[in-house]
Amino acid sequence: MTDSRSLDVRPAGRHALLVELPDAERTAAFHAELLRRRAAGTLPPVEEIVPGARTVLLDGVARPGELARRIAAWDVPAHPSDTGGLVEIPVRYDGPDLARVAELWGVGADKVAARHSSYTYRVAFCGFAPGFGYLTGLPPELHVPRRETPRTRVPAGAVALAGPYSAVYPRATPGGWQLIGTMPDPTPLWDLGREEPALLTPGTRVRFVAEGGTP
Repeated sequence: MTDSRSLDVRPAGRHALLVELPDAERTAAFHAELLRRRAAGTLPPVEEIVPGARTVLLDGVARPGELARRIAAWDVPAHPSDTGGLVEIPVRYDGPDLARVAELWGVGADKVAARHSSYTYRVAFCGFAPGFGYLTGLPPELHVPRRETPRTRVPAGAVALAGPYSAVYPRATPGGWQLIGTMPDPTPLWDLGREEPALLTPGTRVRFVAEGGTP
C-alpha cells in the first residue's frame, strides 16, 4: 500500500503535476489507481497520465492545487500482479549477448531461454522510441548491466535486458542493452493503423514464448 508519506506531488507548469514515488512497484500501483478512479468517474479531468520509472505526470489538469491535495490524502492499494491485458511475444533466443548473460546468470547459454520465458512481465512505462516498453518482472539476481560499449544499430525485434528491465526494440536504433533474442516479426509492436499504435502500453502483462519451446 502507498500512503501520502511516500508521495511527493509537485507542480509542473500551470496545468500539470509530477508525482514522485519511492520505487517501481509503488509507481505502478499509483498509476493503476489513477486509471481506476478515472474509469469510475471520481478523478477530476486529466488530459494525459504518463508513468515513468518512479514518477507519474498528470497533464491538462484544470485545478492542479486541488488535485494535489486530494492525492496527498489517498491510500493506494498494492497493484495486483494478475491484472491487465496479456500479450505473448514469440522469441528466438539467438542474441549476440546470450553467452554473456548466461555467464552473468551462472548458467549455460541453453538455460537462458527457460529462465527468461518463465516470468510474467509488466510494462512499467514507455519511452526512448515509439512502442518501446520497459518491462519489469525479472528478480534482482537476474538483473544485468548495460554493455560497456553501445551498438550503433540494434535491429527491430531484438529482445534485450538492462538493469531490472526487459524490452523488445520496435525499430532499429542505437542501443546499449544486452541482446538475448529476436522477435521474428516485430511489426505488431508499433502499428499506426490501430487506435492505440503501441502494442505494449503501461500496465500490460507480457509473456515471452520461446520458439519451439524452452531447452
